[in-house]
Amino acid sequence: MDISPIPQTISQTPPGTEGANAAQQPSRRARAAAVKLEAGFLSEMLKAAGFGQQISGFSGGTGEDQFASFYRDAVAQRMAEAGGLGLAEQFFKAIMEAQNGR
Repeated sequence: MDISPIPQTISQTPPGTEGANAAQQPSRRARAAAVKLEAGFLSEMLKAAGFGQQISGFSGGTGEDQFASFYRDAVAQRMAEAGGLGLAEQFFKAIMEAQNGR
């Protein structure tokens, strides 16, 4: 499954312009938190759907369950970074409104 990330609207900070982008730092952290929150939600939904479970003569065991969760988490993170369900944008707006006192 190839999931291409959508380019982020916030660019990396060029060297020497840290002061100019200091105001953008809270919004970057808020966006990262929103994407992480959506990724956690997507991971739980993938788990409930049975994504990553192996059913064969060689499957089963505690180790497989642990590594399946890593796989689900990685897929969920890529999905969220690529736009996901759109929850991250709603979470981001809510975080920014809470920070701005609205």
